[in-house]
This record gives sequence, structure tokens and C-alpha cells, in this order.
Amino acid sequence: MSGPNGAGDRSAEDEHQRFARYLHELAVVRDEDEADLVTRILRDSDTTMAQSAIVRHLDRRATQLLADEGFTAWARALAEISGEREFLARRLHEWALLRSITVGEPWGSEEVTTGSDWFQRKAVEALPSPAALTLLAEAGRTRHVRAAARRRLHQGHRSD
Repeated sequence: MSGPNGAGDRSAEDEHQRFARYLHELAVVRDEDEADLVTRILRDSDTTMAQSAIVRHLDRRATQLLADEGFTAWARALAEISGEREFLARRLHEWALLRSITVGEPWGSEEVTTGSDWFQRKAVEALPSPAALTLLAEAGRTRHVRAAARRRLHQGHRSD
């Protein structure tokens, strides 16, 4: 649809084009250039769009690095860049918690039970830890999370 002067449509196109370009640049960035690219994207005047592109990148990279030794340094570097952007900081923190559980490092029950809906859904989907799954089956935030955690636990017992 066109607005009366088309200016709104042009801005929307530019925003969507930048978003697509950012996603592409983030997908192919070299590790040594990642911090500079993330910093540049976060300077975009459309902060919501920029943070959306970065969170997609965080999710993709964190998934790749989850069990890798380089995860901690990567997450720390991106946390410094993200600065006071609460949503990005929380997502990085929750990825760090997922990593701790995944690799058998210490983690706290309260962090798991107070995690965001996204975190709890991701945990149920990805975690191999029966202790974390049992906790989510009993105290997950939503009925969906509790049921999914019970299913994962049940599937784990059948395959043993």
C-alpha cells in the first residue's frame, strides 16, 4: 500500500533493506571483524531494527559456539559492545546459562525458573541435563514448558 506521499513506504523499504543487509553481513563476517560490525549496526538510528538483527546473530552464533571453549570470550566481548541494551544483555546472559548447563558447569535453580519464556522453551528444546529438565517439568513458567520438559524426560528414559 502507498501512503499519501510515499515517504512512509520509502522509509519502510530502507529499514527492511538495511535489516536484510545487516543479517547478510553478520552471517559472513569474519570472527576478527564481528565486534566492529556489531558496534556499527547498533549505531543505526532505528534501534529496534538494529537490535533485532543483532539478537538473530546472537542466537545463531551462540548455537554454533554453545559447547565450544571460545563461547565465554565471545559472549563477554559482545556483552561489552551491547552495553546498556537490556534485551541484548539478558539474551547473552541466558545463552551463558544454557552453556553452563550444557557443559556441566554450576548453575542455579532460581536462574532457570526465573528465566524468560524464550529461555525456558530453548532449554527444554536443547538441554541434555535431566536435572534441568526435571526442574522445568515441575516449575516451568508455562504449562507448555512443563509439558514439553516432561515429554523430553520421558523420551530420555525410553531410549536408555
